[in-house]
This record gives sequence, C-alpha cells and structure tokens, in this order.
Amino acid sequence: VQLQASGGGMVLAGGSLRLSCAVSGGTFSSYDMAWFRHAPGQEREFVSLSRRDFGGTYYADSVKGRFTISRDNAKNTVYLQMNSLKPADTAVYYCATRTGGRTILSELKQNRAYDYWGQGTQVTVSS
Repeated sequence: VQLQASGGGMVLAGGSLRLSCAVSGGTFSSYDMAWFRHAPGQEREFVSLSRRDFGGTYYADSVKGRFTISRDNAKNTVYLQMNSLKPADTAVYYCATRTGGRTILSELKQNRAYDYWGQGTQVTVSS
C-alpha cells in the first residue's frame, strides 16, 4: 500500500486549502483513512478520520467545524478540506491508513494504529 499526499501550501489566516491523499494497493473502501499533523516542537497529532465501509467521520476538537474529511472510493483518494485556517494549523500533514481488523475509535486516533503513511505535505498559515 502506498500513499501520496498533495495540496499543501502557504495561505493567510482565514484562507482555505484542500489536501489530497491518493492510495494505491489493496481495497481502498476497506481502509480506515486518517490525517495527522506534526508541528515543530510538538508530537504528531490526530486531525481527522474516515472510517472504513461508511463508518463515519471524526475530528480533533481543534479543527471541528473548520475541516472536512471526505473520500472518493472510485478514485482511491481521501481529502481534507481546511477552511478558516489559523497560524496554529501550520504543520506537516500526513495521511495514514491501516489494513488490520476493526478497532475502537480511541485507538484510531493514535499514531500506532496505522501501518502506512504518506510522505507529508507542508501547510503554512501566516497571520
């Protein structure tokens, strides 16, 4: 399984970006797909999750109401629409997936749950 993230860039506060993550290999619809981010001096943190088989979407409190995760199973791609961006959103964003069996939601918000990671895409928000 390979993941290719794209769509990062530099925007002013209040602006928008859409990240994409194309997945090759396996059966995309059966994958939990997540976005994490890693800011300088901080640990990589959970941002959003799209559970497999139309299992729902979930967000970190810090992005709820501003970010939207979606997936196109026909294109094997997951998206992260980011609106009302803030300087605090500045980070390298990673998409991730896992091919194991179903697990509880709290576990799916942890880095350790994921087997495969994209290369990361930089998002920089200036004030």
